[in-house]
Amino acid sequence: MKPWIAMVCCLVFFLTTECSHSKPKTHRKDEDKFQISLQKHEFRPRQGKCDGLCSSSSSCNQSCPWNFRGEIVFTCNQNKWQKTIETCTSLSVDTLFQRIHPAASLSLASSSVFPMSLIGNAAPVHIGNVFQGIQKYCPEDYVCIVDAVKSSAVTSGNIAFIVELLKNISSNLQTSGIHDNVNWKKMKNYGKVANHILGPTAISNWAFIANKNASSDLLESVNSFAKKLQIQGKSESIVDELFIQTKGSRISHSSSEHSLSLSVPRYNATEDVLVVIEIPRQALQELSFNASQAIVVAFPTLGAILKEVHRPNTSLQKPIDDLILSLVLPEGLNEIILTFDKINKSQSTSSQCVSWDPATGQWDESPCTVMSDINSTVKCRCRHTKAVTSFSILMSSKPVKNTILNHITFIGLSISIFSLVLCLVIEAIVWSRVVVTEISYMRHVCIVNIAVSLLTANVWFIIGSNFSANVQEDHKWCVAVTFLCHFFFLSLFFWMLFKALLIVYGILVVFRRMMKSRMMAIGFAIGYGCPLVIAVITVTVTEPGEGYTRKDACWLNWNQTKALFAFAIPALAIVAVNLLVVLAVAINTQRPLIGSSKSQDMAIVFRISKNVAILTPLLGLTWGFGLTTLLEGVHLVFHIIFALLNAFQGFFILLFGTIMDHKIRDALRMRVSSLKGKSRAAEKVSLSPANGSRILNR
Repeated sequence: MKPWIAMVCCLVFFLTTECSHSKPKTHRKDEDKFQISLQKHEFRPRQGKCDGLCSSSSSCNQSCPWNFRGEIVFTCNQNKWQKTIETCTSLSVDTLFQRIHPAASLSLASSSVFPMSLIGNAAPVHIGNVFQGIQKYCPEDYVCIVDAVKSSAVTSGNIAFIVELLKNISSNLQTSGIHDNVNWKKMKNYGKVANHILGPTAISNWAFIANKNASSDLLESVNSFAKKLQIQGKSESIVDELFIQTKGSRISHSSSEHSLSLSVPRYNATEDVLVVIEIPRQALQELSFNASQAIVVAFPTLGAILKEVHRPNTSLQKPIDDLILSLVLPEGLNEIILTFDKINKSQSTSSQCVSWDPATGQWDESPCTVMSDINSTVKCRCRHTKAVTSFSILMSSKPVKNTILNHITFIGLSISIFSLVLCLVIEAIVWSRVVVTEISYMRHVCIVNIAVSLLTANVWFIIGSNFSANVQEDHKWCVAVTFLCHFFFLSLFFWMLFKALLIVYGILVVFRRMMKSRMMAIGFAIGYGCPLVIAVITVTVTEPGEGYTRKDACWLNWNQTKALFAFAIPALAIVAVNLLVVLAVAINTQRPLIGSSKSQDMAIVFRISKNVAILTPLLGLTWGFGLTTLLEGVHLVFHIIFALLNAFQGFFILLFGTIMDHKIRDALRMRVSSLKGKSRAAEKVSLSPANGSRILNR
């Protein structure tokens, strides 16, 4: 197995300090080049002037300069027009290859923010996307796109185009074949393209890109591309641009520990920042022998770009430093030690290391702890642990990361799985004694299929927690697991719906009964047919654009395609129908006799309460709390209530659907008595006189 196959653990870390500095600095060996670059790309599209009254929430669109395509959008803020979105771009997919082949006809992938298809009559072969153009004209080094990118102005539209370009290259590289590796030439030119949109003149323009996840997409694209990089020597410095540096190192399992150092130049500081990444001996020994390299990508300015685009963390007490490290580490590596040089060594500052979470667009303090914070350096220990995905994600538009929710999910699903297995065992033991009528037969068929669907869904949910939707190697598995979770959770709800219909049928139809075979056919058509149709349609419509699963978990997508509605809408609709059925049962139960005593009234209340308690888990009424978790910004307590009620649903089914059923209890007693009777009979036979005489005759 090749060593790079195991590199799937991608972590992003950066350092925060209490101080910020503005003293300018240029790269030592590229100072002249840097000054020329600043003058060259100083041009920005002229902001149009919006006339007319400015009222709240009003907007105004202006066209870009003549040599740019797109528009500039202004919105009214405090009675003043302010620029909010700019799509002015001079780049297009054909200009990337004009110098090499002027007639080339290219288009970005279908998911591109700039879907263009430019036809050139002299083109010998139509090229489907940018990656195909690169494979045709410069497959060995990607150099054919560098000049066109570097000669463009760093407008918001061009930045968005370049981010989409890098994303397109990375995604196509991942899907083109596992043997299509990245050499140092490809990485170097890929870094040059990324470096163009990371300079100080580009930082403010990131805020006007329509896609607010563009900076996070850039980080993921570079990381994904670097994962394919093959390190040949013991330690290599691959990319050494002003605003992006890449270094890789081979890992030796025989060494006591492994370290990788990187000196990062900063355009706004007088000294470089020394960063050391250490792999402790114990963590190194736990790695498989296929894991043979580690790669670090440093972004001196990306922290400022993320600050420009995303909302600040309310939990962080210190301002964010600009430096970000992206680490491509071997699979199974759960611990590293990071040592940073402080930028300002003249004064004492407290620091912390945090991790960027692309799902929430915020920094996460939980992975890293500060080991030491001395005058000039800070050392952090960072652990990468994958917790079970919170159960509340099933109905939530955004995943909620909380330790309590993770514990509830882990404990609840464990108890639920055990309870459902026990429920099925009990049903198998008492089956012949409790299915004496057609109605009782169908009732227990429903319970068994509800238990099987929930048990299978819970198992696949746990399996899905061990996959990362961000890792391309896991994407197909993640899609498969999400499909199975979607199908079996829907099957759970449709079998609960069929059980509710059986209850209504039993109340309304007294004398005429449907044939068992017909009821079974209807039950399986509703219980498994409807979920299969919904699940297949959902994955067929959304997956071609990779919008079936989320980026942060193996579950239905919300942000791009709203695929979560394919689960939430049927589930909540069934819960609403089942709630009406429970109300009908309660009304039907409370028929008081004329002149009934108080004790009889209490008995009716008890009977109603018992029926509601039994039907609530069997008909899935607790899933109604999922309506609150669909709302953004809802309080954590609703997620906790949802997880408590539904992660333990298997236990509630065992308790209220099996143990509290007196017929099942009676059948179990009879079964136990029968087994005891058989064992006693066997003992009597073994101790009978005839048996004893045969023993003596021997």
